[in-house]
Amino acid sequence: MESSPANRPAKPAWADTEAAWSACLILGAVLAAYLPALSGGLLWDDDAHVTKLSLRSLHGLWRIWFDPGATQQYYPFLHSVFWVEHLLWGGAVLGYHLANVAEHAAAAWLLYVGLRMISFPAPRLPALLFALHPVCVESVAWISEQKNTLSAVFYVASALLYLNFDASRRRGLYSWALALFVLALLTKTVTATLPAALLVLFWWRRGRLEWKADVSPLLPWFAIAACSGLFTAWTEVKYIGATGSDFSFTIVQRLLLAGRVVSFYAGKVVWPSGLMFIYPRWTLDSGSLAQWVYPVGVLAALVAAWVHRGRRRWLMASILFFIGTLFPALGFVNVYPFKFSFVADHFQYLASIGLILPLGWGIWWAVSRTGLGAAGRACLLLAIPAALGFLSWRQARIYRDSETLYRSTIAVNPSAWLMHYNLAVILGKSASTADEAIAEYRATLGIKPDHWEAHNNLGSALLKRPGGAPEAVSEFEAALRANPAYAEAENNLGVALEDIPDRLAEAPGHFRAAIRLNPSYDAAHSNLGSFLMRDPSTAPEAAAEFAEAVRLDPNFADYHYYLGNALVRLPGRESEAIGEYRTALRLDPDNAEAHSNLGVVLSRIPGHADEAIEQLGLALRLDPANAEIHDNLANALVKIPGRKAEAADEYRASLRIDPSNPIAHFSLGLILAGSRAGLPEAIGEFEAAVRLRPDFAEAHFALGVSYAMAGGRRREAIGELEEALRIRPDFPRARRALAQLKARP
Repeated sequence: MESSPANRPAKPAWADTEAAWSACLILGAVLAAYLPALSGGLLWDDDAHVTKLSLRSLHGLWRIWFDPGATQQYYPFLHSVFWVEHLLWGGAVLGYHLANVAEHAAAAWLLYVGLRMISFPAPRLPALLFALHPVCVESVAWISEQKNTLSAVFYVASALLYLNFDASRRRGLYSWALALFVLALLTKTVTATLPAALLVLFWWRRGRLEWKADVSPLLPWFAIAACSGLFTAWTEVKYIGATGSDFSFTIVQRLLLAGRVVSFYAGKVVWPSGLMFIYPRWTLDSGSLAQWVYPVGVLAALVAAWVHRGRRRWLMASILFFIGTLFPALGFVNVYPFKFSFVADHFQYLASIGLILPLGWGIWWAVSRTGLGAAGRACLLLAIPAALGFLSWRQARIYRDSETLYRSTIAVNPSAWLMHYNLAVILGKSASTADEAIAEYRATLGIKPDHWEAHNNLGSALLKRPGGAPEAVSEFEAALRANPAYAEAENNLGVALEDIPDRLAEAPGHFRAAIRLNPSYDAAHSNLGSFLMRDPSTAPEAAAEFAEAVRLDPNFADYHYYLGNALVRLPGRESEAIGEYRTALRLDPDNAEAHSNLGVVLSRIPGHADEAIEQLGLALRLDPANAEIHDNLANALVKIPGRKAEAADEYRASLRIDPSNPIAHFSLGLILAGSRAGLPEAIGEFEAAVRLRPDFAEAHFALGVSYAMAGGRRREAIGELEEALRIRPDFPRARRALAQLKARP
């Protein structure tokens, strides 16, 4: 028999038409509010969250779970989701933004479902307030904070299942609720507060807690939450850097901080004005009476709420949920962002629900007593979420790209040294904005003088300026004073000193210091090798340094090229040099110098002339305005019978580019002097060679012989041969030619 409508079981709160309509409303509202963010790019540390190249394999997925240092924070389920998302849409940033928006809308809708389950009045209103509140923008518009939106989905869904378990005591519901709680923890550890939040909820609904019914089932949850929280606190110190003088606070200072943090976040929920990406970092002064207002005020609110718990238990529950969920960000545990600010909007993403619910109820209560009709009340109730949505839309615009975000933050918080620094890093990538980058680095150091990365980067920027080496050296030295273990600054200091003749000898010591600090620093090995190449006697040591750089980064073409250059100077190692040049060209086929040097080495080996010419031709096609490559090709051609005319053309091409090359003039003269018709032009080339290089004995000798061959220039010929002997007394050919010339009548 078919049951009557009255006896049919009620649909669950998430399955009826009203829930479906609410889902569409919330999703549409969130999409509209976050339209500006959908076209945004990667910001700040997004590239450390969107799966790195080294983690995009199955082994990378294994590392995400079992290597805590593989990802920026150990949230393995979050990074597994990023891993899957990269498979789905790769580098298309829109996919990540849509995922964030969808998860935020889902969390708001689940909140609505939960409020219906507990018969909260007008549940759609607080759900919309949460969905559209501008304090959530940072979590939704910033890809890295998918940890917030995704964990919120698991957090609220776990709470809903636990509420069902509480009503039915079905073990299956308990297991599913616990599984979702674990997923929430593996996405972001702030969700560890869920079991305490559930106890607050039960106390609010019943006015009491029972050990067996309420507390005992949640004990495993508390144990898991405690382990997760302790592990996250450890990783913040070990892997992220939440340690040092910036985190050295006394217990009293931490109490002051906790009171101010709670007051700050409560104020932003109630009146969301002056929102910014990074807020000014407060100075904690236990001797300031004004700073004690915040913790005393929070304590007074707690006492008042407790006193009135009989009639207004909701007030105490709201405050407990709000403060309890904020606990990880109150200052009792060090988190890396405290380095530049004690507060951030994304820290209160979940906690804001604790105040949004009573605010939503208060708005509904006030509007319901206005005396307006149903349509008027509906319009008034929608006006506040709409206003919040507009504020979120406006706030979301600053998340378009990193430069916009940093400039917007600096405009409202000029003391945000991190934003000055990050903006400088972006501006420093373009030569056209190099001066502005330098100004931003200096602004960073004006606020935080011990910022060693800013000193280092400022030094690197100054080093690119003509004559900027001395000032760059000062910045690198300042970086090392702030952090003596900073290998990059040691390396950069060595590079800068190479541009200062009086301090050139200090450079290798700094390269070696960088290697001592970081033996795997491939650039320091390469720079030391380049310095050692200045002296032929240290070529073996230079080759060893380049070989180490190659070992550390075998896919960097330049290291193979440099190693080839060093090996070619060592007797009997030409074949190894050829191998390194070939590897360099396999990695970077457009390296003209590598083609040229390979051609030069091949030209010295019998039977490889054709390949040598081919390599030198490739080099010229890549860099036709390179005089040295024309010289090298000419030197190779002149060794091949019948190709001296081509060699002469290459020398002429070289001299058109660089007329000041005495060797090219001399070499061209030697080819031309091979025929009487070319002798006048040869004399001109030899004359150019000795004019450019007066101590060039071979050019004086060739010019003297050419004068003698031309006839009528005997005196000039004798003079040139005598000059050749003056420069090189051990020049037998010049001595014989001079003797023969003088013996003639």
